[in-house]
Amino acid sequence: MSKATLITLATTAMLAACTAPEPKPFGPVPTEAQLAWQRMEVNMFCHFGPNTFTGAEWGSGAESETVFAPTALDCRQWVDVASQAGMGGIILTAKHHDGFCLWPSQYSTHTVTDSLDILRALRTAIDDHNSDLHPPTSDLRTPNSELKMGVYISPWDRNHPTYGTDAYNEVFVNTLKEVHTNYGPFFEQWFDGACGEGPNGKRQRYDWPRFMQTMSELNPQCVVFSDIGPGCRWVGNEQGHCGDPCWSTLNTEGATPSDNKPAPSELETGHKGGAHWVPAEVDVSIRPGWFWHADEHPKTVDELMEIYYNSVGRNGLLLLNVPPDTRGRIPAEDSAVLVAFRQERDRIFSHDLTKGGIAHGTQLRGRRYRACNVLDTNYHTYWAAAGIHDTLYIGTPDPVMFNVIMLQEYIPLGQRVAAFHVECWQPWVNGGWVTVAEGTTIGYKRLLRIPPATASRMRIVFDSTMAAPVINRIALYNTQAQ
Repeated sequence: MSKATLITLATTAMLAACTAPEPKPFGPVPTEAQLAWQRMEVNMFCHFGPNTFTGAEWGSGAESETVFAPTALDCRQWVDVASQAGMGGIILTAKHHDGFCLWPSQYSTHTVTDSLDILRALRTAIDDHNSDLHPPTSDLRTPNSELKMGVYISPWDRNHPTYGTDAYNEVFVNTLKEVHTNYGPFFEQWFDGACGEGPNGKRQRYDWPRFMQTMSELNPQCVVFSDIGPGCRWVGNEQGHCGDPCWSTLNTEGATPSDNKPAPSELETGHKGGAHWVPAEVDVSIRPGWFWHADEHPKTVDELMEIYYNSVGRNGLLLLNVPPDTRGRIPAEDSAVLVAFRQERDRIFSHDLTKGGIAHGTQLRGRRYRACNVLDTNYHTYWAAAGIHDTLYIGTPDPVMFNVIMLQEYIPLGQRVAAFHVECWQPWVNGGWVTVAEGTTIGYKRLLRIPPATASRMRIVFDSTMAAPVINRIALYNTQAQ
């Protein structure tokens, strides 16, 4: 073969590598709003209402409006705590099952007064916080990040006289319009699926199609939470963990968010190859109860880290409930734990041991999708495997000791990986390659904790995939490092 022919073949191969077609999305994929929501990772839930003052978890709806009487309300303090804790947003229980509205609604008599408009106070506090940022940033790794606001409005109403009749569905639709028009925009609408008796002893047949259509008209960018989405789903438990596996896809045909929903075990895992993108939201409280109770205390940092690994680290979003007390403030012991929780995450995850390393796949799809993309921090660069059984190799300049492995799929192209394992090169062991971790799904983020391992070479073997893997980040961490 002539030298000219060799040069032509090499040039053709190089051009092909540079112009490889972009991988096509596989299956359902997140909307821009769902992707932004997932990348928030940790948000704050605030259960606040008459139950805060009565000690109940589910109010009867018969409580006097004067029961709700915070003595030193300070929503700016909530915002400061959320910001220092690295939260992306705050979701307020604007109306719980007792029907009490934390804003002066024209569609209910069971409400706060104008002077105690909690929705307005929180909206103002968040807007003021965001306007004070210099410069504005959405980087959740800094304590001065933009915060978003979400709202919880329970369809169950144990106070409203029309509950249990067709008229109530109209009332609820008008309530949604009132809140979203006057206090929005919101990044998330939380629909609790609870459905019990109202003051007349009747249960309501919720008009879910109309509720969802109303939300689409009010704010199509708002991620709607319910047992089955469509924006995000209940994870099936309140203990702070996703299933393993945890698919962001779910089959929802014929299901409704209340009576006719998938079993909790299905919501924990999602459905492999499901028809809709409905990622899991993990709601759990920092205290034993959802509302503040004087005799309860917050979880420890270690407990919160365990929750983080099993929620965000399993492809979920963590919605951590932090209830204000009877003053209308986040208690000091809760805020101290939250700040320490954020500091512990920063301590571990700000030191990626792959820094300065190299990466390569067994086959080259194209330079734009080369393996070194998994080692940068640009979310939108990624390695695209050439086939469904490709293997990804990582090397570091010197041996590193690590006990946490992070992997991220580029979910704008879908969730693809169903099983994988991680091996380290340890030549003193028979065979050299030693399996140190195994996993099922990856999704937005997977954190694998392992016994401490030391190596300068590792490889990720994709054992089962539904399409060629697309990985945008791999990192190694050592929780024992100071």
